[in-house]
Amino acid sequence: MSDYSLRVLRPDEHRAANNLFRSSIHVPPVGDDWRYAERAYQPGRVLGAFDDTKMIGTARSFDAEMTVPGGKRPAVAAVTAVGVRADRTRRGVLTALMRRQFEDFVTRGVPLAALYASEPGIYGRFGYGVATRVQKHTVDLRRARLRPGIPANGEIEVVGVDEMFERLPGIFAELPHTRPGMMTRPEYWWPGFERAARTSPQPCLAAIHHGPDGPDGFVVYTVREDRSALEVTTQHVANSAAFAGLWRFLAGVDLVGAVEAFDRPLDEPAELLFTDPGAFVSTEALAGRLWLRLVDVPAALAAREYDGEPVVLDVADPVLEANSGRYLVSPDRVAVTTEPAGLRLDVSALAMLYLGTWSASALAAAGWIEEVEPGAAARADRLFRTEIAAWCGTRF
Repeated sequence: MSDYSLRVLRPDEHRAANNLFRSSIHVPPVGDDWRYAERAYQPGRVLGAFDDTKMIGTARSFDAEMTVPGGKRPAVAAVTAVGVRADRTRRGVLTALMRRQFEDFVTRGVPLAALYASEPGIYGRFGYGVATRVQKHTVDLRRARLRPGIPANGEIEVVGVDEMFERLPGIFAELPHTRPGMMTRPEYWWPGFERAARTSPQPCLAAIHHGPDGPDGFVVYTVREDRSALEVTTQHVANSAAFAGLWRFLAGVDLVGAVEAFDRPLDEPAELLFTDPGAFVSTEALAGRLWLRLVDVPAALAAREYDGEPVVLDVADPVLEANSGRYLVSPDRVAVTTEPAGLRLDVSALAMLYLGTWSASALAAAGWIEEVEPGAAARADRLFRTEIAAWCGTRF
C-alpha cells in the first residue's frame, strides 16, 4: 500500500493522534487526563498519515537542546508518540513518517534527533543508534548503613505535586547540564511528567536539596503500596553535596524496605555512600536507553570536542544521502575530505560512537565498524572518549 498522504496536524486533531498512538502500543485512550497530555503537543511538530480521511499513522516531536562532549548544546528533536494503526503496518507508513520528520529537521537546521524506543528493533534502519547506557541501584534499607563521612551540609524540603510543578522546572533549568546526552526540558516536556505524577496510584513527592546558594538538586519518588520499596523516578544534582544529601534522605525514609533508583548514569557511585558497597547495595547495568540520530552529520560532528590524533571516517547514510561521505575529525576541525578512510561505518554506528558510550574498538570488534587503516580504531577511541558517562535522564 502506498495510497496515503502525510501532513502536519491541526491542534484539534492532536487527541485523535494521541489515541491512535496509544492504540498502537495496546493501551486505552486518554480520559480526563487529556488536559495534561494536550499541553505536551508542540504545534507544528505533529504528523499524521491519512488513508482518504482516516488517520492511519502519527509521529511527533518537540524542540530541545542536548549537551554534547565539550559542553555545547545543539538543537535536538525529541521524537515520541510514533505509531501506525494495526491494520496498516508494514506498508511503508512508518518509513514515510520518519522521512518526513527528517526533512523537517533538516529544513529547520536541527542536527540531532533522539527517541526512546518501545520496539528497539525498528529504529536502526532509520539511522538511530543506542547512545547511552544506564544502571539501576537497589539498596536494602534493613541492613545497609551510610558511611559516617559522607557530606551532611544542606537542607531537605519535601513538597507535593502542586508545589512540585511550580518549582521543579525552574530548578532543573538552573542545574548544570554537564553530562553528554543531557537534554533541556521545554514547556512541552513537563505536562507528560505532571500527568504521570498526578495519576500515580501512590502519592508522588519531591525532595529538594538546598545548598548554600539555594536549590541544587532534587529527587522525585513514590512508595509502593506494600512499602517494600521507595522508587526513585528522577534525580538531578548540581554537586556531590546534593547527591549525598539526597541519598542520606532516601536512606532515612521510615517504614520502607528498600530504595530502587532506575535509569541512573553508568558511572554514578551510589554504592560508595554505604559502609559495605557490595553486601546490601546492588548495582545492575541495564541495556541502552536513549537512541540518537545524527541528522546533519557535519554539523553534529563539529558541535562536539575531541582529544587525540585525527581519523578519517567514511560514513554511509542510506536514508539521508547528503550525509554520506568522508570526514576528517580532529581536535582542530571537522571537514569533508578526499583522504583515505581510517574507519568505515554507517550513521547508526556513528550515533553510538558520538557521545562516547561505546569505543570504536568495541564497535569494530562487534562488526559495527570496519577498520580500514590499522590503528584507526585505537585513535578514534581516544578522539571520541569522554571523562564522564553519557546520560540523558529525561524520558519522553
